[in-house]
Formats: sequence, structure tokens, C-alpha cells
Amino acid sequence: MIRRESYLNLLRDFIDKPFIKVITGLRRCGKSVLLMMLRDELINKGIDENNIIYLNFESFEFSEIDDSNKLYLFLRSKMSNKKQYYILLDEIQEVKSWEKSINSLRVDFNADIYLTGSNSKLLSSELATYLAGRYVEIPVYTLSFAEYLLFRHEYAPGETEEIYAEFENFLRKGGFPAIHTGNYSSETTYKAIYDIYSSAILRDTVQRYGIRDVELLERVVKYVFDNIGNSFSAKNVADYFKSQNRKIDLNTVYNYLNALEGAFIIYRIPRYDIKGKELLKTNEKYFVGDQSLLYAVMGFKDRLISGVLENIVMLDLKRRGFKVFVGKSGEKEIDFIGEKAGYKIYVQVTYKMTEQSTIDREFSPLLDIKDNHPKYVVSMDETWKDNIEGIQHMHIADFLLKD
Repeated sequence: MIRRESYLNLLRDFIDKPFIKVITGLRRCGKSVLLMMLRDELINKGIDENNIIYLNFESFEFSEIDDSNKLYLFLRSKMSNKKQYYILLDEIQEVKSWEKSINSLRVDFNADIYLTGSNSKLLSSELATYLAGRYVEIPVYTLSFAEYLLFRHEYAPGETEEIYAEFENFLRKGGFPAIHTGNYSSETTYKAIYDIYSSAILRDTVQRYGIRDVELLERVVKYVFDNIGNSFSAKNVADYFKSQNRKIDLNTVYNYLNALEGAFIIYRIPRYDIKGKELLKTNEKYFVGDQSLLYAVMGFKDRLISGVLENIVMLDLKRRGFKVFVGKSGEKEIDFIGEKAGYKIYVQVTYKMTEQSTIDREFSPLLDIKDNHPKYVVSMDETWKDNIEGIQHMHIADFLLKD
């Protein structure tokens, strides 16, 4: 089992702190394994196993605990002494009105509570009702490129290639942990990933939001996937369907996009006007929760490569704790601005720097920014590497592995 230290470090900081720890992320991104790693860590610290209660609500074993009252009564029956208990509840959204029992457990018992869930919108709204200010969210993503390499070294030690070749494999197969625990063919890989996608669509969007027109929802998904890295709005989506003689209400598009975002199938990245220093409310960019989802649903499309590379960089910035924006500077666009604790990073992403016009296009927006924060242009060029006026050009694999 590969330890995902970046997430474990976050959890360690909150052990025994008076906050409910909420671990969120796309289905099969590794939340359950992280919870089990936490359980092992608590035992290694000397916590009595009887004082650690772990329930996975996707297991048939706990299927009868389906509402708040049953959950409270079950957990109360397990807490027989006055020592502190550690309660680890996996996929908590499967329990109706779960937030009521969690709030009561926090009040009635000496309990350190950890939850996982696969729907950010529902979790945040339910937590805000009963637990405002008393919880901390820890988002978990699919494997970073660095984590992917750890998996490769562990599960395919004789097959590990040089870094740039490995990146191309990561580009195609993505970062779902289970995919990299064996030497699976591309066909098997994409079948498994499509099953993950189908589960997320069905359970975390259709069922959670009561969506009736599943076929229309999947058309919206394909529109987003087909426009990865492009700026668009809900109106653009509605206008596209109108051109295809398929009417769709603008509010329906908003609701579908919000549902998909809540299930971590897509991420909405807002635009930020650097000169005006304000967030813009139009033409956001949408990306996918893992690049492999796009390939599993849409197949390979060479024209999407730049958008897929942007997707990988966006996820990496989020993993590192950055708030991510698309930058606007006059008429020019900067692919990403990352902000964290007063620190900024600017990143331009492109496929290849084969022509001078491409070099000018990618470096020009960054040259206009006169602050001292780091600026990068990343691509898949293996030979052409140059810095221009302090702006670093790097192969995307090197950028992803940079501290």
C-alpha cells in the first residue's frame, strides 16, 4: 500500500483537534484507503483498536444504518468507556440526514470524527446547517505525477521508463490509484475508468439531484469534455444544443454543471482580471476530475492535447493547495494563476514550442506582468528549453516534479 504522505500530513495536523475532518473527492480517488491509513496510524500511536470505529456505508454490512437515528444509536452502543473515540465514517452521504447524528455525537461524546464523501455540494450545504465553523475539509485528488511514479516503482519495478516516457503513460491512463496497481491493458484501463465515471454520474449526480433526463446530462458532459480548456458559459452550452435542434433551459444547464462539479467530475475555474484585480463572472473554464475520464468517455482526440495538459497542471496546482484562476491581462490570457498564503505563481501551458509565433504567444502575457512572483511556460518539448527575462520554460514532467 503506497502511503500518500501529503494527505496524511494534513490529517495529522488535525488529529485530536475539535474539528470534524471531512475528506472529499471523486469516487475511487483514494479516500477510503486514506481513511484506513489513518486508522493504522492511530493504532501505531497506541490507540486501542476498540476505541476506533470504522464504518463504510458502501458495504452491505452497514446497509441497514441508513438514517441519522440508526447511525447515532449504533455508534452510541459502541462507545462503552469514557476514553476518546475515533469515528471514521466512509461515504457518509449514503446515510439520510447524517449531519444531525454527527452534530449530536460531537456534543454528547468525547469523539474525534472523520468523514469521507463524494459530493461536495451536498456535504457543504449539510455541514453548513449544523456544523458551521466546526469542520475542516480536506480535498483528495487522483494521483499526482509524482505519486504515479511511486506506484510504478512499487507495482511495475522492471517496467519503469525514463521520466518523459512515463509522463506520456500518465497522460493517457490518468491517476486513479487502482489502475496503477497492476499492468492493465489500455482496453481494461478505460473500461474500469468508464465504470468509475458511470458510478459517479449515477450515484453522485442523477440520484443525489433527482435528475430525470440522464441522456441530456451525458450530452452536457460530452460538451464540457469536448471543450476542455476552452472558455465558455452555460449560455454557450444552451446555444449549442439549440443549434442541434435540442432545447435546453439555461437553468437546467446551470443545475447540471453544478451537479457535475459537486461530484468532482468537473472543476470550474473562474477568470481573474489581473489589471482590474477582480473576479470575472463570465466565460469560466471547465476541466475534468482526472484526464483519463475524458479518454474513457470520448476516446482519443489529438486536438484536445493542449486542454488535457492544462487539465493536468490545474489539478497539480490544486493538489498543492493553490486557489486557481484563469488570468486575463488586457486582451491576453494566462492559463493559470495560483494563489496561496500571499504567494503567486503564473503558468502558461502548451503542447509544443515548434514555431516562433507559439513562443511569442506563450511568453508575451507573462512578460507583461511586472511583479516578482515565479512565472513558467510548460510544454512537452524535450530539447528546446530556454528562459526569457526570468520566465522559465520547462517540460511539463519536470514542472510537475518540482518542489
